[in-house]
Amino acid sequence: QVQLVESGGGSVQAGGSLRLSCVISGHIYGTPCMAWFRQAPGKEREGIAGLDSDDEPTYADSVKGRFTISHNSVMNTLYLQMNGLKPSDTAMYYCSVQSGGSWCRGLVPRVRDFKSWGQGTQVTVSS
Repeated sequence: QVQLVESGGGSVQAGGSLRLSCVISGHIYGTPCMAWFRQAPGKEREGIAGLDSDDEPTYADSVKGRFTISHNSVMNTLYLQMNGLKPSDTAMYYCSVQSGGSWCRGLVPRVRDFKSWGQGTQVTVSS
């Protein structure tokens, strides 16, 4: 069983920055694929950033060049640095991990491939 706890969300003005954190605990076999997702009101959850077992990132086009995913293996924490925030980035943000760190290589994360979820952290960007 994997536990995920997201934090770091908040309210910022357009152009601002936030860093989200996700503390990962529980049993994970090997080095997993890790990812960030978001869900805006009335919309489906979407993958925005992923990290494979070689720490190679992938990004959705909507966040490429503005968001950076990273992982601290000592702290068992996944991060999402978000710069140049836009009102369209307003959403609940979720992290997830899934065993087997090579299957996700080069793929923008897909909801159906991940089974564990945290409670999310809200990001609100005002214009």
